[in-house]
Amino acid sequence: MSGVDTLVLGAADAMAQAVRTGEVSATALAQASLARIEATDARVNAFTAVTGDRALARAAALDAALAQGDEALRASPLLGVPFAVKNLFDIAGLSTLAGSKIERDSPPKAHDAELVRRLEAAGAVLVGALNMDEYAYGFTTENSHEGPVHNPHDLERIAGGSSGGSAAAVAAGQVPLTLGSDTNGSIRVPSSLCGVFGLKPTFGRLPRSGSYPFVSSLDHLGPFARSVGDLALAYDAMQGPETGALRDAGCLQRPLEATHAELAKGTQGLRIGVLDGYFRRYAGAQALAAVDAAAQMLGAIEVAHLPLVEAGRAAAFLITNAEGGALHLSDLRTRAEDFEPLSRDRFLAGTLLPAAWIDRAQRVRRVYAQAVARLFEHFDILLAPATPCAATTIGQEWFELNGQRMLVRPNMGLLTQPFSCIGLPVCAVPVWGEPARGGEPAALPIGVQVIGAPWREDRVLRVAAALQATGVAHAPVAALTA
Repeated sequence: MSGVDTLVLGAADAMAQAVRTGEVSATALAQASLARIEATDARVNAFTAVTGDRALARAAALDAALAQGDEALRASPLLGVPFAVKNLFDIAGLSTLAGSKIERDSPPKAHDAELVRRLEAAGAVLVGALNMDEYAYGFTTENSHEGPVHNPHDLERIAGGSSGGSAAAVAAGQVPLTLGSDTNGSIRVPSSLCGVFGLKPTFGRLPRSGSYPFVSSLDHLGPFARSVGDLALAYDAMQGPETGALRDAGCLQRPLEATHAELAKGTQGLRIGVLDGYFRRYAGAQALAAVDAAAQMLGAIEVAHLPLVEAGRAAAFLITNAEGGALHLSDLRTRAEDFEPLSRDRFLAGTLLPAAWIDRAQRVRRVYAQAVARLFEHFDILLAPATPCAATTIGQEWFELNGQRMLVRPNMGLLTQPFSCIGLPVCAVPVWGEPARGGEPAALPIGVQVIGAPWREDRVLRVAAALQATGVAHAPVAALTA
């Protein structure tokens, strides 16, 4: 394996530094990433489109500007770093599929999504679009139109969803950074199952303009990476107010609040609690062992009880069904046969929900958010499992959890949904090791959620960085032969 091939399997910040110093060219990095995709994606199925010509043209332009002495460009934090995005982000020249058959009939986009533009402004190089659950409604990325995404750490298993392609591409070493979306757990679930780091920022932090919506009042966009440092670099590059007539009305116009420089502060002064009750009742042995390992390293001995969790999750289900169904009502009437059957049926159910139920769900959501806010008067950070178990096999419908038989598709999000509907910032960190009391295979990763108060991504990422620094959390490239 050549030096550039080894480099492309590493960290984004190391890649940017190598381009900055002239050790490698942006073109060489793009070529290595594209070669890795070509060598591995027949098995992983993370990509729905590879934008090779665009990537090589962009990389060549970067190299030419550097050769001409563009020092502002040389300082770019993601200089030459390859990245890819879930196929609900607009990419100029491609139709935005959102994992569906129906959107294949839509015209190619004229412009990139706002977050794609921001990452490219930071020096990054887009190499393609990534597989996902249809219209982001799912936790497994077993897409019947594009085929399932295979977990790079065990190709017989799911990658999680709905951003399964985004997590798998990072785990497979195809790219060091990707973007996904999280409505009910769609960044944190695949991060947990594929063994990578994923950040769901505070609701309203990052602009969603140029992305296909699922549930506008719940949708978040965020990054995946193999290190917390890379996650913070990408997140910082995407922050800031949005201008223009088409800006995301749900994005609060907050200024940049940089996190990368804060990572070295560690956990000093932070009050960390371990969530109990619901979050232990619905977690298997490996998930509990992962949380316990993280808590032990952080010295977190205080238990935190979150009230109204099940009511909050129920509210999220109702809001998701109702808003999602309303968005697709026209196609449900005219092209129902072109939906995946499970997505179609859930959307149809959402269109039939009584308005009084949705009003009640929004009321519960507000009361629940207030209860959680009171908990953050005492704690700075909360810890919880990200998924109830490690990755199940592709096509598996049920899993056993503490004596209960549970459906895979809705219940991989059991532990993430309670934080989506109230918009909290959460980083999923991957933990490996032997389960404490038997159960799931130890060869697979599982995630721990590091949860913060609104707008405190800095604290969330500091704790995640501490877990990585001590080796409790890490994200190795899967052992795929290239």
